[in-house]
Amino acid sequence: MRFVQVVDRRGTLVAMLRRSAAGSLERAWVRIPDGSWLGVEPQATREAPWGWSDRLWHADEPSSGAWHGTPLAVFEALDWTRIDRIPALGEPARLPPGGGTAILNLIATLAAEQGAERLVYRGPYPTEQLFLALLESFRYEPASADPLATFMRGGLEWRPAPSERVFVADDLYVQLRERIEKVVWRGVTYYRPDWQGVARHSPRRIVDAPEGVRCGLWALALCLEDHLLLHPNGDLVTILAGAPSTSPSRLLSPSIWSGVVAAVAARCAEPLAPLVESAAGAFSLEWGPIARDLVQIGRGRVRISERLREALAGRLATAPARADRAALGLAVIAEMAALVGDELRGRAQAAILGLPPAAQPGALEGSGRLGPRGGAERARDIALAVDALLAEVAG
Repeated sequence: MRFVQVVDRRGTLVAMLRRSAAGSLERAWVRIPDGSWLGVEPQATREAPWGWSDRLWHADEPSSGAWHGTPLAVFEALDWTRIDRIPALGEPARLPPGGGTAILNLIATLAAEQGAERLVYRGPYPTEQLFLALLESFRYEPASADPLATFMRGGLEWRPAPSERVFVADDLYVQLRERIEKVVWRGVTYYRPDWQGVARHSPRRIVDAPEGVRCGLWALALCLEDHLLLHPNGDLVTILAGAPSTSPSRLLSPSIWSGVVAAVAARCAEPLAPLVESAAGAFSLEWGPIARDLVQIGRGRVRISERLREALAGRLATAPARADRAALGLAVIAEMAALVGDELRGRAQAAILGLPPAAQPGALEGSGRLGPRGGAERARDIALAVDALLAEVAG
């Protein structure tokens, strides 16, 4: 069969593949959560560090003729008739939300159909982001007490376990295996907090409930607000989200933002940390109303939902001990850092990738000269941020 169309259980077209008479893949398109499409152009170029590469395209609709849309990135060319590895992808930050996992799910689906038992990743970027993306379409082996660290050392294999992808409505996408694992609703992505025993930071969370499956906002082990109620099969039961608040925003102390940035930098590879801190200098921090999310990043401002402040105030009211209050303040600084970390790391990486390739290694080596900051300085900033945050909430 030279041309294959794949539809979900509701009849929505989710993938298209065209093969040559000899069976090799000529093109593939997969729908991503926002309804647009990513295309795979096999053997598109040799201009990559690893030689022959497949190219990814982004378009509103798939094409069967000349390639159209926006070329985004390239990855190691695969033999799509006999998939034997997970390819390295250049410039993953250029992919739209949900794009990388959609391509990985296609790889997992075809590999499973071909009888591949395990695939490995031997590329140069074994990051936490890639690890979490792989969990959506594969199962890692062997069992490990610290699978992320094992992955970064190249010690994991990945058994294909593709997800069922369902486009429930124009603004609602659901991803399932034995249960609902991921939901995208009106541009906001919700995750399970546990994936194959791996705890995932999930402020936009999916939880089981007696009446079905709920999607909502969580922080400090509390549900801040519910947004959706779904059937276990992914069908929509009802929308629970109410109207957003209209209260005014309030600027926070620069010392709180400094502590949040220090917490992000502390979790980065050291060559990237000063670049993260430099990128953060373009922003200030504020509380304010946000519809269906905990963070909103705009021109020069990072807004954190007032729901998080309310949750902290509520917990502080029942925590008179200074140590308990400090622990709660630290937890909120860590929560803020997790909410903004991807944006700051992405800006730092984009600054590096914007340089000529020959200049990129030197830029990373020279990033340490942006400032002499180390662990002690960042720890001090975090401690000052905790004190300032507790004072702000108390005031």
